[in-house]
Amino acid sequence: MLGIFRSSRVPLSVLFGTGLLLSSGSARAIEPSSTLIAQSHDRPNLIAQDPSVSQFDQKTEAQVNALTGQVSSVSQLSDVRPTDWAFQALQSLVERYGCIAGYPDRTYRGNRALTRYEFAAGLNACLNRVNELIAASTSDLVKKEDLATIQRLQEQFAGELAGLRGRVDSLEARTTTLQKQQFSATTKLRGDLIAIALDTFGDRATNTTARVGDQTQTILGYRYRLTLQSSFTGRDQLTTSIGAANFPILQNATGTAETRINLETYAPRFTDGSVFLDQLFYRFLVGQATFWVGARQLQPAVIAPNLNPLIGGFNGAVSRFATHNPVIYRPGFDGAGAGLTYEFNKRLRLSLGYITDDTKANNPVAGQGLFSGNNEALGQITFSPSSAFDISFAYARKYFDSNSGFNLTGGTGSATARNPFLQNATVSDNFGLHFLWKTTPTFQIGGWFGYTRAHQVRGADNDATILNGALTFAFPDFFRKGDLAGIIVGIPPKTTSNTFRATPSSARRQDPDTSFHLEAFYSYRINDNLTVSPNVYVILNPEHNSVNNTIWVGAVRTYFSF
Repeated sequence: MLGIFRSSRVPLSVLFGTGLLLSSGSARAIEPSSTLIAQSHDRPNLIAQDPSVSQFDQKTEAQVNALTGQVSSVSQLSDVRPTDWAFQALQSLVERYGCIAGYPDRTYRGNRALTRYEFAAGLNACLNRVNELIAASTSDLVKKEDLATIQRLQEQFAGELAGLRGRVDSLEARTTTLQKQQFSATTKLRGDLIAIALDTFGDRATNTTARVGDQTQTILGYRYRLTLQSSFTGRDQLTTSIGAANFPILQNATGTAETRINLETYAPRFTDGSVFLDQLFYRFLVGQATFWVGARQLQPAVIAPNLNPLIGGFNGAVSRFATHNPVIYRPGFDGAGAGLTYEFNKRLRLSLGYITDDTKANNPVAGQGLFSGNNEALGQITFSPSSAFDISFAYARKYFDSNSGFNLTGGTGSATARNPFLQNATVSDNFGLHFLWKTTPTFQIGGWFGYTRAHQVRGADNDATILNGALTFAFPDFFRKGDLAGIIVGIPPKTTSNTFRATPSSARRQDPDTSFHLEAFYSYRINDNLTVSPNVYVILNPEHNSVNNTIWVGAVRTYFSF
């Protein structure tokens, strides 16, 4: 192949360019095919692709379906300059043979890499154009040397051209079959099942010197979910999912919420395995902004990136605390409301949101409704100075009404952190600093620090300070490609100071010591649809009280998806 290029009068860059800028006679621009908007926090990756179609076939489909803009002069290509080393060759192909077509935005993109198949498609387009010139008796435009070069190129790429034609025919047949068998023209159906075998080891946390032994037995729990993702414009997505779950609340058996797992999302309302509405929210794009509106499970982590994608995913850590900063991304209720993310550029992103308790949002009585019930207002700036480093600053203001069953730290941390003033109405200002550093393709460091200032708004005038933080270490492709290992070291939410006393003679409601959360997991990827993950975590000084003995939690999670 290189020998032909050396002997040809057509420069290498031009021949490569024909794979991208094809003639209007038969070839098309190569762009990824789009179907539905995927559920992701990264706006540049909003378009989901059909997993049943290979990467090449998607490009081939785009070649068949997307037209380019024909140019009659090389000057019409905005990114081609007379000083470019291949300018004369491009000028010849455009103005003598007319077998170069630009992208719709009149660019050439000559430095883009391409495959031999793409090259073959472009070459075929130019050959067709030359044949048209010959048939039109304009042979004076085609030199003998050029025809010899074309003949050699035809021989060199005969196999690729034949393969390309075969792939196009195969793709057309597969596309016809998919159209006949598809679930919906606008909707994709996805499903997943998570099953966990789990047990805890250690005395129950009582905050006293009295010992209550391990009261837990080995359990097997599950969460099953079917999700419908619908797109009506190609720049939007309606997410609707139903599910069933039977995970218990480990806190009831261990005496501390610091042992809870991340799949207890639906407790205490949905723990009996009954089918319920899991998610219901709509997302759409307007310019550089992405908007969300939701009636169920519109969580802060949906609107703003939590910078913990590997550790906090369903193939990551099992514990609830290790998922993300709980005072920012766990409002303490399921969530209904609205949000937006605006991208100023690739490095800077602003996220805003307002979420209220979905069990109260549809209640018109006093103290309930969309704005009077428990709620959280969120703002976050995410800065990415490079593709390997992200940092975010977040602020969340939460309000919980009296006797509303709230917990300030999203079901994590000690009892005094979750309810610093018992069940009295509370407002809190929560600040979060988060980072993620992708040091190498196989090692990432992340973490967060959370600071909460809570104030009692009904009853006495009391204030409390709550802190939490963690460091995470992720090892993608650990041992083998597709596997994931992780380590988490952190301090669950802790009340460091509080002026509240349950009674005038009782001690202030704050934590005397410090708990430590240590966790490790390994996710073994069997195939694209099945992953098995052993996981273990330990809580030192549960409830931030050294009189409580250490509690261990061991789990094996199996994740199925389709």
